[in-house]
Amino acid sequence: MHGVTPDRNLALELVRVTEAAAMGAGRWIGRGDKESADQAAVDAMRLMLDTVSMDGVVVIGEGEKDEAPMLFNSEQVGSGNGPQVDVAVDPLEGTRLTALGQPNAIAVIALAERGTMFFPGAAVYMDKIACGPEAVDAIDINASPAENVGAVAEAKRCEPTDVSVVVLERDRHDDLIRELREAGAKVNLIRDGDVAPAIAAARGGTGVDLLMGIGGTPEGVISAAAIKCLGGALQGRLWPRSDDERRQLADAGYDVERVLTTDDLVAGDDVFVAATGVTSGALLRGVQYTSDGAITDSIVMRSRSGTVRRIEAHHAFAKLEKLVGSSLR
Repeated sequence: MHGVTPDRNLALELVRVTEAAAMGAGRWIGRGDKESADQAAVDAMRLMLDTVSMDGVVVIGEGEKDEAPMLFNSEQVGSGNGPQVDVAVDPLEGTRLTALGQPNAIAVIALAERGTMFFPGAAVYMDKIACGPEAVDAIDINASPAENVGAVAEAKRCEPTDVSVVVLERDRHDDLIRELREAGAKVNLIRDGDVAPAIAAARGGTGVDLLMGIGGTPEGVISAAAIKCLGGALQGRLWPRSDDERRQLADAGYDVERVLTTDDLVAGDDVFVAATGVTSGALLRGVQYTSDGAITDSIVMRSRSGTVRRIEAHHAFAKLEKLVGSSLR
């Protein structure tokens, strides 16, 4: 990394960024307005990001510049000095979950050395499978759902009926869901947002053993960064939605048949990830408001040390407003 290795506490600086985004979005939980929830998270995250000592480039953000007001792809973020890093952000993963007051919405950010994060290009979707450390050698995206369930059960020394698999509730997954159930697995269907469940699958003790199915490619990269810190594994394959998209990807040099590993998605050795709960879920508790502030629940990880911290923070709005204005109210 161009002579400057990341400071040990970069991950701890990042948690302030996701806490701010979560508190911004938290005001919109259950109000049925996903655009405002997302905008509040983006605004709060952007404000905090520029205080982080890094020279960052957004590789995965809110899309291309014309669509996104801020945190668009290739935008520069951070204080401008410090390590040169790739930045992947999802200020609010689960905008619809937040609007509907449903579980598993999070604010998340990941950093790795400059040039080491996979840029999805036109690949909006990827097929993926993710697991924790015990099952790293067991999963195979080319194997059938039943074979994966059996192999993971064996690796975890349990029965297939004990294996819990998170799958996005989509018509495209009807066959996958049927095959998983036939194999005896417990299928936990989720409405949106597969980063939190992918991290939960890798984390252990969360009640989630596997994440399977077709979800977003940007989410796959963020999940891979977290799984790299946790010691699990993620395998993915790009999933073009049409022949036209397949051609576009081939023309841009992407091999849609190739199995992408955690290291293909995030090649860096020094990866930092922070996530804060917006609504409560398998991974984190959501933002809780008190009479004079808020309590946030976050997870912070660093790949090099393998340290995973769980951080509960109590925020006093009166003091915060002096620092950042009243945006969190």
